[in-house]
Amino acid sequence: MNTKIPKISSFPTGEENTGYAQYFTGKSWLAPLTKNSDLNVPLSNVTFEPGSRNNWHSHTGGQLLIVVGGEGLYQERGKPAIHLKSGDIVEIAPNVEHWHGATSKSWFSHLATNGNPKTNENIWLEPVTDEVYNEANLEIKK
Repeated sequence: MNTKIPKISSFPTGEENTGYAQYFTGKSWLAPLTKNSDLNVPLSNVTFEPGSRNNWHSHTGGQLLIVVGGEGLYQERGKPAIHLKSGDIVEIAPNVEHWHGATSKSWFSHLATNGNPKTNENIWLEPVTDEVYNEANLEIKK
């Protein structure tokens, strides 16, 4: 696979996301965008290589995703996956188990922030199986 990261948005790609690699299948990159902690709005750009996705997880404070490049997938446990494209916004309620990542054929980038960041906890769960991921990719072709 071509390891050169394409420019798919106006936001920086950042560094390889090694700090969270244990919670991802495939590679991702993380670029923190805000620095003023007094604002209480941490915002980062997350970029996924094709096929990359994070594990099932939840956030006690919820999460907001703003798609800025490529094509991705988002799925809540027990629901069908949603195909994401630039401009889409995903509002994730507190404690909802979900995953998100790139489609199998496209790079993907989104801005992410957590609700209630001072008290928010990320609860990391099991990896998304290839079966679940492949089914999500098939759904976007329908």
